[in-house]
Amino acid sequence: MLKQEVATLLNEQVNKEFFSAYLYLDFANFYESKGLAGFANWYKIQAQEERDHALLFYQYMHNNNLTVTLEAIDKPNVEMKELIDPLKAALEHEKYVTSLIHNLYAAVQKANDFRTTQFLDWFVKEQGEEETTASNLITKMELFGSDPKGLYMLDNELDARVYAAPSLIL
Repeated sequence: MLKQEVATLLNEQVNKEFFSAYLYLDFANFYESKGLAGFANWYKIQAQEERDHALLFYQYMHNNNLTVTLEAIDKPNVEMKELIDPLKAALEHEKYVTSLIHNLYAAVQKANDFRTTQFLDWFVKEQGEEETTASNLITKMELFGSDPKGLYMLDNELDARVYAAPSLIL
């Protein structure tokens, strides 16, 4: 039986992950409007991953006989003028999500909830990868984005990304 504080935080995380998906769709929309299909593809896939993260939390809660309360998803509020703006916003957002996962992890450890600790281990690792990837995209944009040929190549690189569902077993 999960403690109420842990259940509440898990439920909040479901909704935060859905917001992340919504945010990344907004970034994809921005890049589509700029003619950068590769960047748009990258963020559409990122949105799918975030949706899957939400569903993993959702399923974990149901596996523990908890009801999920879905809340309204806020409208993304990121000002995007330059091509690098969504990339920088994504890194900041991933850092925020990492802080949420860490806070959840700390609460779970405090509650001696070993099963949920094990469940969250995958998300801790995933967030490290997410931050590294977001940071690397900024670096590539800073290095190559001001050159049209470099931007074209980077867009093609991002267009090659394909969706892979998470392999977390509940």
